[in-house]
Amino acid sequence: WLWQVLAQAWPFFGQYMEKLLVENVAPSIRASNTHLQTFTFTKVDMGQKPLRVLGVRAHAGTHNKQILLDLNISYVGDVQIDVEVKKFFCKAGVKGMKLYGMLRIILEPLLGDVPIVGALTMFFIRRPTLDINWTGMTNLLDIPGLSSMSDTMIMDTISSYLVLPNRLLVPLVPDLHEAAQLRCPLPRGVVRVHLLGARDLRSKDRFMGGLVEGKSDPYAVLRVGTQVATSRVIDDNLNPTWDEVYEFIVHEVPGQEVEVELFDKDPDQDDLLGRMKLDLGEVLRARVMEEWFPLQEGGQGRLHLHLEWLSLMSDASKLDQVLERNQTITAKPDPPSAAILVVYLDRAEELPRCVGSPQHPIFAQMKKPGKAPNPVVQLSVQDVTQESKVVCNTSDPVWEDAFRFFLHDPRNQDVKDDPRQSPLGSLSLPLSRLLEAPEMTLDELFPLQHSGPGSRLHMKLVLRVLFLDTPENGVPPPTPSGQLEQLVSTESPTRPTQTSPDSRFGTEHVLRIHLLEAENLIAKDNFFKGMVRGRSDPYAKVRVAGRVFRSRVVKEDLNPRWNEVYEVIVDNIPGQDVEFDLFDKDVDKDDFLGRWVQEGVRGRVSLSHQWLPLEEVKSGRLHVRLENLDPQPSTALLEQVLHTNSLLQPARGEELSAALLSVFVDRAADLPLQKGSKAPTAFASLAVRDVSFKTKTYASSTEPMWDEGFSFLIKQPHVEMLELQVKEEGGKPLGMLSLPLCQLLASEGLALDGWFPLAGAGPGTQILLRAQLGVSGVLGGLGGKGRPPASSPHLPPRSWGGPDGWSLGVLILHPCRPPEPAEGPRVQLTLWYHRDERKLVAIVHACRELRAVAKELPDPYVSLVLLPDRSRSTKRKTSVQRKTLNPDFNERFEWDLSPEEASRRKLEAHVKSTLSFMTREKEVLGKV
Repeated sequence: WLWQVLAQAWPFFGQYMEKLLVENVAPSIRASNTHLQTFTFTKVDMGQKPLRVLGVRAHAGTHNKQILLDLNISYVGDVQIDVEVKKFFCKAGVKGMKLYGMLRIILEPLLGDVPIVGALTMFFIRRPTLDINWTGMTNLLDIPGLSSMSDTMIMDTISSYLVLPNRLLVPLVPDLHEAAQLRCPLPRGVVRVHLLGARDLRSKDRFMGGLVEGKSDPYAVLRVGTQVATSRVIDDNLNPTWDEVYEFIVHEVPGQEVEVELFDKDPDQDDLLGRMKLDLGEVLRARVMEEWFPLQEGGQGRLHLHLEWLSLMSDASKLDQVLERNQTITAKPDPPSAAILVVYLDRAEELPRCVGSPQHPIFAQMKKPGKAPNPVVQLSVQDVTQESKVVCNTSDPVWEDAFRFFLHDPRNQDVKDDPRQSPLGSLSLPLSRLLEAPEMTLDELFPLQHSGPGSRLHMKLVLRVLFLDTPENGVPPPTPSGQLEQLVSTESPTRPTQTSPDSRFGTEHVLRIHLLEAENLIAKDNFFKGMVRGRSDPYAKVRVAGRVFRSRVVKEDLNPRWNEVYEVIVDNIPGQDVEFDLFDKDVDKDDFLGRWVQEGVRGRVSLSHQWLPLEEVKSGRLHVRLENLDPQPSTALLEQVLHTNSLLQPARGEELSAALLSVFVDRAADLPLQKGSKAPTAFASLAVRDVSFKTKTYASSTEPMWDEGFSFLIKQPHVEMLELQVKEEGGKPLGMLSLPLCQLLASEGLALDGWFPLAGAGPGTQILLRAQLGVSGVLGGLGGKGRPPASSPHLPPRSWGGPDGWSLGVLILHPCRPPEPAEGPRVQLTLWYHRDERKLVAIVHACRELRAVAKELPDPYVSLVLLPDRSRSTKRKTSVQRKTLNPDFNERFEWDLSPEEASRRKLEAHVKSTLSFMTREKEVLGKV
């Protein structure tokens, strides 16, 4: 329903965006640069493809008047925005955009009156993935003043505006008192990151054509939201020691992460050595963490961090204690902070029309003397200066922005506006005033110096002391650099007992694509120079998730029926598409018959059954069905899935999968040395049936760490097996593991996680992995239901309907009596109308509690006939079961029926017993 709302509201959102860009953004751009004074938007079209919401997650807020919603959004839009700078005859624009990320919406404050929610606050917790298709970008960058910019710089700037601490506030009630606080709330806290060192990094530098392996020159890049810090470079070292301290302001928990990337410094392009991420919610809960973190995403080695969560205190009672502790911390490149200052810059009043000389650099931003200025504010604390946005053509500017400063000692620092940089006025404020103010907060109109008589600046200043709140009011100090060097060379981290896969592990699902048929395709085969029109020999290519499937060729048919099924493993990355391309098979070059792209396969309903109009051709449409099969750790579901697959199994193609196997290979331990003393360069290969994968190669280590995940489609979990081998780079085996999947079926949660011994290796050689089996439990609208095993003595009634006129169910039919109680004589049938193949399918499973008329037990069988026609072509019957009142049959029968004909038919089931082979006399035990 949310997609439908967005789709219908999208044109009106486009009208709003056009008004916003033309009336608000364009004037700001014209005022920002003298060369852009003729900048205009000539076209704003948000296109026909709306934003998609792929998932929503709710969190409890920090108080009872707040609700947090995280929306996983995907936008692959056909937006078109054209701009023009007439002075330089420059035209440029945007034609197409992709945006993926997690958008947080805060509903706050909750009210006791309609509309219940006072305002919406929106922002991206982490920088989203943004891809813009520019047109005429080179022309735009040729304009003076813009030549120093690049496509990457522009994208970085746009992305940063979408991420914390930037927020978009949408008030839902007038005169909301909390609007300023919601627009720029106080941070949740500060995380202090001690970047201590790393070990066992990968060597990226090679010499003499790669024959000689050198060392790397590592440095680290640390990020929290838009805050970025870069360490110094350590030359020629695979076990670097930094001993550097960085501090980051945290705005949202849960959600925000600290991310550390290690790079090898090179003259041309720096190489990635590895990366780690940590949710700051874990630091908040622990208060203090010091760990060796394994590097992910292609890296090897570990990163040593000490993290501290610093709470914000609204009084100065702990300031001396904080300053005393900070003196014990050896911090580079800057000393540790004792407090933070948040400045809410609201507005100014009655600024002078023109102050200063025309030679002043700020004067370039002003109009002619006597006209309204374009004010900008510069705030400085010691040697740190931040600047507000420019507000054009006004003496009463409104900024509504926030600025944050780290303070080493608030008793000896000031906030000031340098008069040399601000000809419209200046202000200097000792922070000692804040230490004495209630809750260390000042909110007032400050008169400006060197300005007009009534010129005032409205600001709110909030000071908060950074206190490390632990139960013992103290923490263990981070490891000193001298001990770190000893630790790197002599000690190893504690060996984990379980794997630690990243958040993406186990999030895949299976996409099942039913390629059914096509209609009204164009005829490409012509004879006698086009005088006689023939037909086409169509086939289809299906592209999804890097895989390409090709159907069989249907000869001379403009309405081909394929009835083929393809399966592919798809992860949760949004924006993945399924592409269908149809071709006419020819001797020389195949002709194009049309295309359709199904966007955003993840997040769709479990079953999508539709006719797709073919694009780029005059006629034709394609009939497909898409199913998302989400793995579920349920053995009870497996038999039902296998049974359903037997019904869905097409005449052509591979056997349908019943489960998804996800394997995370963490590391190995105690691999045997090569040639007596040399550590091996090893990788792991994994295989199920004829599908195999291998990890990256880990250089020169008896304890390689791979940290990689792989997934396999499993058809028969009871009999299949995972084969794993650890090999040396040249292919020599170092050990192997055979894991029958039936062991997973017997395990809790269908998963095994831990150390497994490797056969054919030393006594201590092991591998740490996690194997997770998920049964494909959402099958085309079945809702996870299915028939009970035929051998069950109790047969509870179950039935359900499926979409698009087909159904699958188990019916408990009671011969010759009302069907209410599940007792007495009854027959168990599965009835299914297969609309795609225009067939009625019946499976006779069993009978229960039949009643014998004579003294001897009957020899029962089931006879089926389609009414009203009783001809031989409509009759079917099972085999005869000897001397039993509870026979099991499990036999399948089919009838070719059109949907129209099926609606007029009735199925009659007779349960009979053979009395005499010689007379062929039958006894009817009941019928339905």
